[in-house]
Amino acid sequence: MYDDREIRNDSRRSTISRRQLLRGIGGGFGTLGLANVLADSGLLSSTVSGAPLSGPSGASPMASKVPHFRARAKRVIFLFMNGGPSQVDTFDPKPALAKYSGQRPEVIGKSSRRKKGGLMPSPFSFKQYGQGGIEVSEIFPYVGQCIDDICVIRSMHGDDPNHEPGLLMMNSGNPQPIRPSMGSWLCYALGTENQNLPGFVVMCPGKPVVGPQLWSNSFLPGIYQGTHINNKTIDPRKIIRHLNPHLPPRVQRKQLDLLQEMNREHLARRSRDDQLEARIASLEMAFGMQFAAHDAFDLKQETKATRSLYGTGNFADTCLAARRMIERGVRMVQVYYGNGQPWDDHKDINNHRNHARHTDQPIAGLLRDLKTRGLLEETLVVWGGEFGRTPTSEGSKGRDHHTLGFSMWLAGGGVRGGMVHGATDEFGFEAVEKTVHVHDLHATILYLMGLDHEQLTYRYSGRDFRLTDVHGKVVKEIVT
Repeated sequence: MYDDREIRNDSRRSTISRRQLLRGIGGGFGTLGLANVLADSGLLSSTVSGAPLSGPSGASPMASKVPHFRARAKRVIFLFMNGGPSQVDTFDPKPALAKYSGQRPEVIGKSSRRKKGGLMPSPFSFKQYGQGGIEVSEIFPYVGQCIDDICVIRSMHGDDPNHEPGLLMMNSGNPQPIRPSMGSWLCYALGTENQNLPGFVVMCPGKPVVGPQLWSNSFLPGIYQGTHINNKTIDPRKIIRHLNPHLPPRVQRKQLDLLQEMNREHLARRSRDDQLEARIASLEMAFGMQFAAHDAFDLKQETKATRSLYGTGNFADTCLAARRMIERGVRMVQVYYGNGQPWDDHKDINNHRNHARHTDQPIAGLLRDLKTRGLLEETLVVWGGEFGRTPTSEGSKGRDHHTLGFSMWLAGGGVRGGMVHGATDEFGFEAVEKTVHVHDLHATILYLMGLDHEQLTYRYSGRDFRLTDVHGKVVKEIVT
């Protein structure tokens, strides 16, 4: 944190050096250890740039900020089905696949980017739900019962049917690992409502393909990077290392004030030190997290009725923890289904049934719980993966990656429920009606959060950057 030579030069009038002083107080200062953990898990970045954070008398860089216009949503929960769920086996039924099973219509030959087999019907049946009779796969009976709160977008499309660029595109608006993630943009624009918890939390039991670049701050200040939580077991005592305070809050507060005073004095003599600025801000958050994070992740505080609403298992506990975090003011929570890319069913699409069995009740429980508590109205819930899958076969029972047409859905946060937006062709191969590109999805999410995607910019390396690059249009048909 300090350059030893500068410290020695600046401390000649002192009987001990600052480094010696820090050693003296560091034995009981657990906040320093936690700050290092935050750096390891992604809250701090080693490559940050942008406008300097606030000084000792300024507001916190994570302080809640006013949006461009009236926001319909205040928070986002992104349920990320990494690997790519198949649209024709979940939310976009295509009877023509059974009628033309094994055939390769001309549209597939024209649009195909990779060699595929013939058309393959879904092994799952579909059932109508809700007032509008929206068809949902049999593998999602609980979610189907919530369809009146859901807008299904059946006309999504992207650019690259490979996991790495697809994941990056869906998370940061660019297929290369060079741009800030959507959660970082939201924290940069809006801050967070709880200064004792990170504004952007990512929960994954391991890491998806690409890893930390999916929640990176890139060139935004480091405090806006997502904090990765390995949620294999949601135990408030173990989920974040060094979280247990070793001294009373009053004593730790005095120690932190002294350390921060020295940090700011050091910062004032430097024209630019982004890493030190981020560390100053993270120390304040680390101090508060020692007490707030225990509470947020303590699922034992929930009633038996609430726990049973979500069901059992790791994904169920994670969805419940996501509700507890947004309830406490976290701006965005991203929940990955599992490590790697579990929905990537090349060999047998019947595995989708297993994935749905682990996620269906927890997702529906989350929607119902949010609605009961009055939180769904201001919480935007997003479901989907990096792309979809082909309506043609790969091997005998699997499906390949596909980005020309796939499905996602949104609920709450100013979204019209009980509706379907857009359509793919009769085989579910290509988006043909009211198409929605990933840039359009990002523009719409920002709009629901009260942000103009064309005005949310950050100047870096001589130009203004934004989440949607130079693209994107708001899908106002799905907005209330």
